[in-house]
Amino acid sequence: MGSNHNHGHHHHEVQGKNLLFSIVLNLVITVAQVIGGLISGSLALLSDALHNFSDVLSLVFSYVAHKLSKKKASANQTFGYKRAELIAAFVNALTLIIVALFLIYGATERFFNPQEIKSGLVIWLSILGIVANGLSALLLKNDADKNLNMKSAYLHLFTDMLASVAVLVGGLLMKYFQWFWVDSVLTLIIAIYLIIVGFDLLKKSTQMLMLFTPVHIDIEEIVQEVHKISGGGKLHHIHVWHLNDDELHLEAHLNCLADIKMSEFNEIIHQVEHVLFDKFQINHINIQPEYNKEEDSKDFIV
Repeated sequence: MGSNHNHGHHHHEVQGKNLLFSIVLNLVITVAQVIGGLISGSLALLSDALHNFSDVLSLVFSYVAHKLSKKKASANQTFGYKRAELIAAFVNALTLIIVALFLIYGATERFFNPQEIKSGLVIWLSILGIVANGLSALLLKNDADKNLNMKSAYLHLFTDMLASVAVLVGGLLMKYFQWFWVDSVLTLIIAIYLIIVGFDLLKKSTQMLMLFTPVHIDIEEIVQEVHKISGGGKLHHIHVWHLNDDELHLEAHLNCLADIKMSEFNEIIHQVEHVLFDKFQINHINIQPEYNKEEDSKDFIV
C-alpha cells in the first residue's frame, strides 16, 4: 500500500495567547454592558452583552480546542485531537445563530412597546465595545485566514464590533432625536447579520465534519491527472476529505496495468504524490495497489 505524509505544505502557527487575551477583554465588556443595559434600559446594549457573553464561551471553547489539537496522537487516538477545532467552529457557528434568534424575538416585542433609554450610558459603553472588540478581532485576523476555528472566534469578535458601532449610532439618535424605536431596529439588523455569517461558518464546518469532498476538489480531474502517469492504472474508490484546516487527505485504489513489482509501484506512487500535492494541495495520500481485482459496487467508484 502506498502511503505519504507530505509535510511540504506551509503550517501556520496559530497564536493561542491572542485568544486568551480576547477572552479576558470580552469578559470585562460583557459585565460592563449587562450592568449598563439594565441601568439604561437599552435592549440593543443587553443584546450586545448577550452576544459578548456568547463570545466568551465560544472563545473559551476555541482556546480549549486549539490546545487539544496540539496533543500528540496515541494508539487509542491515532489522529490525536486534530478535529477538535472543527467541532469548536461548528458549535460557535450554532451559538451565533441561536443568539440571533433570541435577539429577533426580543427586538420584535420591544419595537411595538418602545421604552425611554438612558442614551449617555449606551454611547460610552458602545465605544468601549468598539475599542475592545476591534483590538481582539485585529489580534485574531491573521490566524482567521488560516484556521476555521480561529475564523469562528474572529467572526464572533468582528460582529460584536459591528454591533457596538450600531449601538453607538442608535445611542446618538436616541440622545439627540429621542428615536427610541431605533434600539429595536438595530438589534434586528445585528441579529440578521449574525445569522448570515453563522450559517456560512456552520455550512463549512459541517462539510468538513461529514468528510465531504472539499468544494475546490474535482475528483474527475484527479483521476485524469493520475491516469496520465506512465505505468499507472485505473484510480477508483476515491475519498478526499479535510482532517482539519492543515491536512487534506486522499485514499484510493489503483488498479495497475500489469503485475508489477512493489519497487515499480513505489515509483508510480512517488509521481502521483507530486502531482496531487502540486495541483490539488493534497498532503496525505494513501493508495492501495491492485491488479485484476473486481470492483466493489458498494463504494464510490470513478
